[in-house]
Amino acid sequence: MSCFLSLPSSKRERRESEKLSICSNSRYAMDLSTLSYQKFVQFALEQTKLRTTLTPLPSQEKFKSLKANDNKSVLNVVSFCAPKIRLLRSLTIEDSQSMLVLDFAAFSKPEYDAPIFCANAFTTPSRSIVVLDLNPLYDVTIHPDYKEKYYKKLMPLSEKYSELLPWGGKLTSESLKFFSPIVIWTTVASSQLVHDVLFSAFMDYFKAWLELIDEATDEKDESLVLLNREAQHRYLTWRAEKDPGYSILKKLFGETLAKDLVRQFLFDGVDSLGSKTFLDYFPEYRLENGTVNKKRSMVGKSYDTRPWNSAGEFIADQYE
Repeated sequence: MSCFLSLPSSKRERRESEKLSICSNSRYAMDLSTLSYQKFVQFALEQTKLRTTLTPLPSQEKFKSLKANDNKSVLNVVSFCAPKIRLLRSLTIEDSQSMLVLDFAAFSKPEYDAPIFCANAFTTPSRSIVVLDLNPLYDVTIHPDYKEKYYKKLMPLSEKYSELLPWGGKLTSESLKFFSPIVIWTTVASSQLVHDVLFSAFMDYFKAWLELIDEATDEKDESLVLLNREAQHRYLTWRAEKDPGYSILKKLFGETLAKDLVRQFLFDGVDSLGSKTFLDYFPEYRLENGTVNKKRSMVGKSYDTRPWNSAGEFIADQYE
């Protein structure tokens, strides 16, 4: 049932009511036992199975029996491949007292240059932090043809949710190059309404990604396939190094298992799709001793508001 049915009938009134509910800074603490990200995962799997055949990957069996050190948090993992999909995987962590985590991603095979589906959500009784996107393989600010190919017809998705799930504050230019003009990046007060809106957005974005995969044709030029492979590997290398959830995994499972989860499950392919290291791709992070600078941000600026307009054009620099 739609989460909007009990709200005011006029579209304008309804949106204003939703915005007030979602953006409220109330100290109210949400009872997380009433929420779950499992329905997000089930929806994605069911929709994918309607279109293609999913085959379980060994990583699913390897990590499904992990137990958290706190004896409270419940970990659920799934990982599959399909004829056009290299990896479709999900990790959820649920502790009804303190947090809910969703880390869901889907990658096409390198024969296709399709965007990467990405859904990350971290919910506590007071706040929900969310990133939902079809991450581009190629930076859309310098590859307008890629933006035109994949995002032009998807811009209404961003507009649909931009008011209900407003821009979440500063986002660095380093991260921005891995996001598309339709990205949802938000931090809002936790509530049942927020959860329902997020589920609606997840459904819309994932169905859009599946449509792109259905329409994708395999690249015959091996040199372009290699470029797609490297672009995906570059993304995986960045995410594996910068994953903000690593500290939670380390606390719950210990350093060794946390690293295995990051490199062999969440970002599977970082050790097999290419041989370049993080510093090969991002040399600006190299310290004098040859190690990686662990600072979250090294270069560029941050954006307090959405840097794209409704047509997907990058407009942030116009206001400097």
